[in-house]
Amino acid sequence: MNQGNQDRRDRLRDAAVAVLAEAGGRGLTHRAVDAAAGVPTGTAKNYFPTRDALLRAVAERCLEQYLALTAGPPPGDAEQLAALLAGLLRNVAGPGRPRMVAYMELQTESTRRPWLAALLDPIGASDFTAHAHLLRAAGLPSGPRTARALTLALHGAIPHLLAGAPGALAASGLDDLDRFTRELLTAVCAGETP
Repeated sequence: MNQGNQDRRDRLRDAAVAVLAEAGGRGLTHRAVDAAAGVPTGTAKNYFPTRDALLRAVAERCLEQYLALTAGPPPGDAEQLAALLAGLLRNVAGPGRPRMVAYMELQTESTRRPWLAALLDPIGASDFTAHAHLLRAAGLPSGPRTARALTLALHGAIPHLLAGAPGALAASGLDDLDRFTRELLTAVCAGETP
């Protein structure tokens, strides 16, 4: 595939992420993606002939964007890890919001499409391993129980951050992400030794 085709493909995938985030599963159509990408009608269908192909393209793009966001050196201590996690959560509530909303829409679609659930499963499962690695790099307990608690707490925070309801954010501690991630690490690492 030449660079021009790859650029257009990426533009269409980015548009599909935006459409899914804004309009939900029912709003994800080839025509809506064409309009969002500013390309002639029929372009998205040429690249992604079916709705399933369009959903797959969104899933792949969300994964690429997430991996790019998480690339970088591992944290050297607990404070660096807390700052890294706070930064990831800020991204969810800020510039990464469309990607995260689209991903959550994909998860909902996957309840009706087993092939999509199979595609998303390694993405979600990889967070448990990644968080164990980050805990280990920071010199913190990194056993399966700790990694699970950290991963599930972070995943559980995402809907609250996306909704942005001030009462829920304050009640959960998500109104101060730096404090939230420091306290979360203290809580999940309590009772385990590195």
